[in-house]
Amino acid sequence: MNVVDSEKIVSLLGQIGYHPVEMPDDASLILLNTCAVRDKAVRKAYGHLGRFKPLKDGDPNLIIGIGGCIAQQEGRELLEKFPYLDLVFGTHNIHRLPEMVRRVEDERVRCEETRFLDDKERLQQFPVRTGDSAVTRFVTVMQGCDNYCSYCVVPYVRGREISRPSGEILSEIRDLARIGVREITLIGQNVNSYGIKAEHELDFTGLLEKINALDGIERIRFTTSHPKDLSDSLIECFAKLEKLCWHLHLPVQSGSNSVLRAMNRGYTREHYLTLVRKLKQACPKIRLSSDVIVGFPGETDEDFEQTMSLLEEVRFAEIYSFIFSPRRGTTAAEMMDQTSAETKQSRFDRMLELQRNISENTWEQDVGTVCDVLIEGTSKQGQGQLFGRTTWNRIVNFTGPEKLIGQSVPVKIVRSYRNSQLGEVCRTS
Repeated sequence: MNVVDSEKIVSLLGQIGYHPVEMPDDASLILLNTCAVRDKAVRKAYGHLGRFKPLKDGDPNLIIGIGGCIAQQEGRELLEKFPYLDLVFGTHNIHRLPEMVRRVEDERVRCEETRFLDDKERLQQFPVRTGDSAVTRFVTVMQGCDNYCSYCVVPYVRGREISRPSGEILSEIRDLARIGVREITLIGQNVNSYGIKAEHELDFTGLLEKINALDGIERIRFTTSHPKDLSDSLIECFAKLEKLCWHLHLPVQSGSNSVLRAMNRGYTREHYLTLVRKLKQACPKIRLSSDVIVGFPGETDEDFEQTMSLLEEVRFAEIYSFIFSPRRGTTAAEMMDQTSAETKQSRFDRMLELQRNISENTWEQDVGTVCDVLIEGTSKQGQGQLFGRTTWNRIVNFTGPEKLIGQSVPVKIVRSYRNSQLGEVCRTS
């Protein structure tokens, strides 16, 4: 979501004469678009603000602002914590940025806007970008969350769920296809619940079917999914929609029923494993990724072992794992937590080692096989290499002419690394 919001910020500021620069030292306006999901992200954002202070001292006309989830959560307190900060804008107020920047320029006042918009206003502010060409693009289909997991700040900083009209989504995707976009990723805090609260609207399965029928789009992905809303009809999409990639990010968070209950996740270990079996029956080649939290308040050794056994059983291609950090305002922040930091770190390290072996085994199986790769651009590796992704969202680097960018080509995987693979193009046309 922050990537899409940042794109909208750049677009809006371009309308009043601001354009991106590479280094903060060269900027006349510095904005931080932030995340508050984990304590590490908050500390990192505050660290950046601290490093910007000398720039402000050297140039009093420099404008510094902060937006996103931290801004929504902290609001005016940020102006008190950082006297050199000029503006604070919340997750519902990106569209106000040009006005706020002009106020700082003209009146030299400090601005803060973090009010939540009503549904009518929110529906008018969904980000849309169709002006520049790219091979892949994010498309926002819904915002907010109604789940209130006990550890999560999203409902408090993003608001309640609201679904964008399907007609607007389809129109945007048609426009993207016309300028060369070949893969779209539908995004939202819980895309599985798309359309549920809107009258006379498609559900998420219906939306996927409509997008699958559009000309020009070759691949469809979506994130993030909540297991409690993963319906049988959505699972069946992986069997019947030829453009839907064979990859699903399905956060499990824990393998223990007692921890899942304390997290207010709304499903059990058994239900999650049933979903996994159904997905693999519908699409035997599907690969799953997930989120896992270690050290949630009250997690016992037995709870942790339940998570380890779930990783062994499911064999995720990769996971995004975190040691629990309390978020202000959430239920979990008030829970008794008697587990030592050393125990949490030990569990975390054990889990990383297990998952590292599972992931390496998964990606090593691709070596020697041929995969269709949608080529997105030139590789960061340099040396005349291009890069693209397989249906499993795995980056593949390989040597080839730039005229192939935007095409799907068969690539033989010759080596697998931790975060990418190396390939050879089987043909060039």
